[in-house]
Amino acid sequence: MANNRGIAYKGPGKVEVVDLEYPELVLKDGPGVNPANVGRQVPHGAILKIVTTNICGSDQHMVRGRTTAPEGIILGHEITGEVVEAGPGVEFIKEGDICSVPFNIACGRCRNCKERKTGICLNVNPDRPGSAYGYVDMGGWQGGQAEYVMIPYADWNLLRFPDRDQALAKILDLTMLSDIFPTGYHGCVSAGVTTGSTVYIAGAGPVGLAAAASAQLLGAAVVIVGDLNQDRLNQARSFGCETIDVSQGDPQDQIEQILGEPEVDCAVDAVGFEARGHGKDAQVEQPATVLNSLMTVTRAGGALGIPGLYVTGDPGAADDAAKVGSLSIRLGLGWAKSHSFTTGQCPVMKYNRQLMMAILHDRVQIAKAVNATVIGLDDAPRGYREFDQGASRKYVIDPHNVTGKVAA
Repeated sequence: MANNRGIAYKGPGKVEVVDLEYPELVLKDGPGVNPANVGRQVPHGAILKIVTTNICGSDQHMVRGRTTAPEGIILGHEITGEVVEAGPGVEFIKEGDICSVPFNIACGRCRNCKERKTGICLNVNPDRPGSAYGYVDMGGWQGGQAEYVMIPYADWNLLRFPDRDQALAKILDLTMLSDIFPTGYHGCVSAGVTTGSTVYIAGAGPVGLAAAASAQLLGAAVVIVGDLNQDRLNQARSFGCETIDVSQGDPQDQIEQILGEPEVDCAVDAVGFEARGHGKDAQVEQPATVLNSLMTVTRAGGALGIPGLYVTGDPGAADDAAKVGSLSIRLGLGWAKSHSFTTGQCPVMKYNRQLMMAILHDRVQIAKAVNATVIGLDDAPRGYREFDQGASRKYVIDPHNVTGKVAA
């Protein structure tokens, strides 16, 4: 039996590499596991040897102590792996397949899954619709920042790459299919980005950069990315985006300087609930800032895609209302401008196969856009620290050095 190790959240600002049990086809008790899920049999599951697993901004919210995540939870919902065992109920996925794992855990059987709303599956999380690996209040399915992980409903959830050698050659691009590439793309599709659109994307972290690359793929005429971090703005400019530094003032004024008018056709919130203010308030946390500014800069009749994370429990929020996810949003402005809004988890399976084809046929270089940087499992704590400090990188953990890029 192989050994297993993973990355555990050990309290605000702290993660550690810990020894784990090798996964089995059953959901066992542990930190964050919903009691109603304990002992759940998974004959339809598969065990994967991790090829790559990425650090996500959503993980960082937990590590900062900005959620109700329990200490000891194993992190990681961005997973790409090789099947090493398929359960007796798995019919089509085979040992040796290299697959992308959507971060949404979905049964494929409920009403929402059948309607392609896999981000809000009704059967995998007893607390509420929707689930994810290694994430707070998501049912307790173990995270994939590990050497091995169990994936339920394998025939439904796993996206098998058609050619092993081709997949390994493009693995740094393909690893983005588990979350940030579909999430950024979903934000743009939800906002109505199309040929000739002018687009403003708030946030130049990995999801914002993935959204910017997605907007280009969708045919946008101008993609503008806003952030406070100069390294991240430089990364956005590296693949043809316009940028604005929101610490210098209201995005609307800077958008007008770029476009000759103060509004865009479409806008995407890739920041979420830890947003800061603009201008003189750029170092002050103001969680409604991005949503309100997007309504200001989006034309009447436009749409907002909101893939940025908002939570119902934030113990580190600045006020009591924000601690339960209540923000001072200018809904009246959005109503007056007839805006439409799309929020919630990206339904990854709605997009991942098409985006895989775009990668395999060289239509997009998503790893380059987000500055993919490979590290080993033991370097994950350093990756978390550097990411928290604003590094303009997408950290890709390679536990078995499949890429050959992990330093000895």
